[in-house]
Amino acid sequence: MSNPYLLLTPGPLSTSETVKSTMLRDWCTWDDDYNLGVVEPVRAKLVALAGCDAADYSSVLLQGSGSFAVESVISSALGADDKLLILANGAYGLRMAEMARVHGIAHVLLSASERDWVSAEALRDALAADHAITHVAFVHCETTSGILNPLALYADIIKSAGKTLIVDAMSSFGGIPMDVQNLGIDFVISSANKCIQGVPGMGLVIARRAALMACEGRARTLSLDLFDQWQTMEKGHGKWRFTSPTHVVRAFQQALKELDEEGGIEARFLRYSSNHQTLVTGMEALGFRTVVSADKQAPFITTFCYPDSPAFDFHELYQRLKSEGFVIYPGKVTATPCFRIGHIGEVYPADMARLLTVMERHRFWL
Repeated sequence: MSNPYLLLTPGPLSTSETVKSTMLRDWCTWDDDYNLGVVEPVRAKLVALAGCDAADYSSVLLQGSGSFAVESVISSALGADDKLLILANGAYGLRMAEMARVHGIAHVLLSASERDWVSAEALRDALAADHAITHVAFVHCETTSGILNPLALYADIIKSAGKTLIVDAMSSFGGIPMDVQNLGIDFVISSANKCIQGVPGMGLVIARRAALMACEGRARTLSLDLFDQWQTMEKGHGKWRFTSPTHVVRAFQQALKELDEEGGIEARFLRYSSNHQTLVTGMEALGFRTVVSADKQAPFITTFCYPDSPAFDFHELYQRLKSEGFVIYPGKVTATPCFRIGHIGEVYPADMARLLTVMERHRFWL
């Protein structure tokens, strides 16, 4: 069955037919065909994609969405005497703060507007002012707006201060070059259904082995115990503590293969960047303005301001685009009426050009 529409969203996203077709086979979670043939190669590949030495870094797969993986790290990495600094310029940074609150973890929030970065000066000042801070977390690509936070800059400041660094790379890992080990990142978190172009149902963590070892005994939940999940996979050679999302993991393995076939992360980054540029150039020609400035924009999802017209209605636009084979996202920036268009997944510049043709035909607000 062909897809009725293309998902122009930040995930779940449109996947290849070959990724979907791998899910037609069933797998036994206790069999070596699955654990040694699927899970362990996936874990090793993730460490390599992150630019890490397997002697120093490992990976952990977790059932559930990306937020499950983020919460697993937040609730497992910090001990009773630790304190977390969260840099937030969107909904997903704030979600980390909510996780810390729920688990009773000492934390402080350093915020900026949804279209701006937390400044380097503010970060340095916060670290200098509060010596109780032991860990720092932030979102690399904040899909609230599509802003790409300055990973290398933040990492340098945070690691120079001797803090443990947690990066939510949900919407960026696999889609932009990222040298995790050289940046000194301790935990990188993502999920199957983003830039690697798998299907929903699995989160992933790539972490320094020493940081994983430090998680022992710290978990505040059973299911999200990152250390226990990692140890079970390490000792069991790919076995999971609880039921594995077998079809999702096998589809992810195929997606990793297709990433290699495309030319790796650099090639995918170029395609996504081309998608983005095609879209923005065309939308600006149609009179739309972006929320995020070009120097801060990620090539994964773009937020556009509503047209300055009382006749514009997002729901009407959404339904018209859907009828033409495209699904977009509502806006999430609190201070600006807006909508979002994703350009990751099995999506190409020609798809962006087709969308622009449809957008021009359906400008009902003029």
